[in-house]
Amino acid sequence: MTMTPRNAAQRNGIGMTSLRTRHSMVERLRASGIRKQEALDALAKTPRHLFLDEALAHKAYEDTALPIGKQQTISQPFIVALMTEMVLDSEIEVKKMLEVGTGCGYQTAVLAQLVNWVFTVERIGSLQCQAKALLPQLGYHNISYLNADGFDGWASNQPFDGILAAAAPQQVPTALLAQLRVGGRLVIPVGDRAVQNLRIITRTANGFAEQLREAVCFVPMLRGQTG
Repeated sequence: MTMTPRNAAQRNGIGMTSLRTRHSMVERLRASGIRKQEALDALAKTPRHLFLDEALAHKAYEDTALPIGKQQTISQPFIVALMTEMVLDSEIEVKKMLEVGTGCGYQTAVLAQLVNWVFTVERIGSLQCQAKALLPQLGYHNISYLNADGFDGWASNQPFDGILAAAAPQQVPTALLAQLRVGGRLVIPVGDRAVQNLRIITRTANGFAEQLREAVCFVPMLRGQTG
């Protein structure tokens, strides 16, 4: 996938990538149960079609996951909105966020509109480089990037007010739990390729409280780091 500088017309889109189509997507998300207005506003402002190959841009505002190369996907808008809502609905103000799995940068862009700073980790360096090139062009400058193993989080910048993982491990990584601030939430899909569920794990003064939520289907979280 090739990302190039974007002018205002490209960002606003036409036809199936137009602002009108984007707002129709947001209204469908609202009807599907997304209630946090800040999350809906962020998705309305984020040009999802620019995070996709041009051949797939006409599908950008459908509620479906789409390929972005390297056997990875951009999550469907409902899941992006839902996980954003979940991680922000904590008892503390979420200013400092860790994202595990930059991918193409779409979820990163949504989070960057809602918190002071996003620290995003991606094991596939070539994917993150594309996101790192595109996001500043779109006005997102409050982001730090790390090409590393997502299981390890980003220890040098802990603790985080919230952590969102965009890939599914079979067990919750202990490093991510350790890097969560008391009162903050980790939102993460957990399971194998056959069965996965979103989990909301809140750090308390005495340990962790967990909620099991929707069944989902994410790419697996893998160990290691690639270029």
